[in-house]
Amino acid sequence: MHWNDDAAWAGDDKMIRVRCDYRLVLDNLMDLTRETFVHGASIGQAAVAEAPFVATHGDRTATVTRWMANIDVGVALAGSSVQPEGDKPGNRSQGVNGYVLNTITPETDKTSLYFWAFARNYALHDERLTHELREDVANIFREDELILEAQQQASDEHPGYSFYNLNIDAGSMWMRRLIDKMIAAENGASSRSRVIPLRSAA
Repeated sequence: MHWNDDAAWAGDDKMIRVRCDYRLVLDNLMDLTRETFVHGASIGQAAVAEAPFVATHGDRTATVTRWMANIDVGVALAGSSVQPEGDKPGNRSQGVNGYVLNTITPETDKTSLYFWAFARNYALHDERLTHELREDVANIFREDELILEAQQQASDEHPGYSFYNLNIDAGSMWMRRLIDKMIAAENGASSRSRVIPLRSAA
């Protein structure tokens, strides 16, 4: 998270208390197509859902990458990179970059603390822009929050319901497997390990 205190970057942050399981927040972030549907009134457009993506994973990471050519710059600046037309995907040296940094921690079994920041490498001393971007991102995340809380409510009302994964869920599936693996390792840890249990939201 070096962007938060790197002199080459500017930005601001907020915290949201979301009434849902932390894994739902992570599912949401791993699904890049959600912008088309969840954020249709703000940053979403059909190109986001139609562009191909690549899901990769390592021992402790799951990544979803999507490059979109010839799209509205306003959408791309919502949390990614914009580069000149004709540049190869991945070459960020000639473009501008904006990153939404997300850190989610469970508060209870049905509430999460969602810490986020938006960092950019352009117009570094424009405090008005910093404020506007922070509030724009906050409004976008409010759209996510409404969906996440509705998902939690639906899960609570239908315990044991089996969810079906699609190709677009590949990143989320790997993320869930990594979390399950870490939880299993933690549960098998020595008795000297201190594991703080989640409080029940009930």
